[in-house]
Amino acid sequence: MKKILYGAGHWGKIAFNYYGQDEIYAFADKNQFGKEYLGKQVLNPLDLKVYQDYEIVVCIKHYEPVTFFLESIGIDNYKIFYHKDIEYLTHDVPMSKIANHANFISYLSEIGNKKGMKILEIGSRVVTGSNFRSYFSNAEYIGFDIYEGENVDIVGDAHKLSKYFDSSMKFDIIFSHAVFEHLAMPWLLPIEISKLLNIGGIVFVETHFSFSSHERPWHFYQFSDMALRTLFNSSLGFECIEAGFSNPIAGRFSEFADDYLKNTPVNDLYCHCGYLGRKVNDVVDFDWNEVSLEDIVENTMYPISNS
Repeated sequence: MKKILYGAGHWGKIAFNYYGQDEIYAFADKNQFGKEYLGKQVLNPLDLKVYQDYEIVVCIKHYEPVTFFLESIGIDNYKIFYHKDIEYLTHDVPMSKIANHANFISYLSEIGNKKGMKILEIGSRVVTGSNFRSYFSNAEYIGFDIYEGENVDIVGDAHKLSKYFDSSMKFDIIFSHAVFEHLAMPWLLPIEISKLLNIGGIVFVETHFSFSSHERPWHFYQFSDMALRTLFNSSLGFECIEAGFSNPIAGRFSEFADDYLKNTPVNDLYCHCGYLGRKVNDVVDFDWNEVSLEDIVENTMYPISNS
């Protein structure tokens, strides 16, 4: 259901980025109606009764007067976006929509669980209870892991992934979940994936942006959306379909932190970060030393300080 965000301001912008522009029909704001905000029309709140087919989301910190108003004009199916935990989400970060933590396996199985499709899961061993083999019962599924165990067909080192397969073996989907943080040299695996993926094939990687230290000492990295984009860059033959976060975290420094940090909030924490991409061409003898910074940062610039 399309949403109307009540509040064309700070929290409205955060909600807009959180839900994604395709989810938003319009804004409503008593001070800005008749204008546009973030490319969307701003409606008169008095007219909201007409929009019964849309979900009204209140995006104002002190929301009680707004909810009282909505109920006074007969609207009681609204949703409140603001919550104290939302205070931790302050920047314009992308949230995964197509393939997030909750739905990535159903998305991949929908496109890949077909006769003739070849699927490779990197890190397939059942460790936390997840076994994805059954989602690809109609396809040819291969599970790869560093150790033998349940749901593992091939044991090996992912840094040298292509060496475990015949040169003619190509896959239509290659995916991994909670693996990249445990790679000592994660920049090598995208090269190996590129060697094994068909042109037009899909790669999906989900890893952690913010999470507890685990499986030590082999917990090496945390990743942002831009980190995954740079690993699976166009110079290596990939195009990004989506890169973003899932599962926001509310955090604070503990009593054991330095005095000036104790109990202060830590903003913009997200448990999961995912990358969904497509291989668009073959690249032979890829070398990270030959890639320029401009080729992988996608026309972005390091922010210039306002101070």
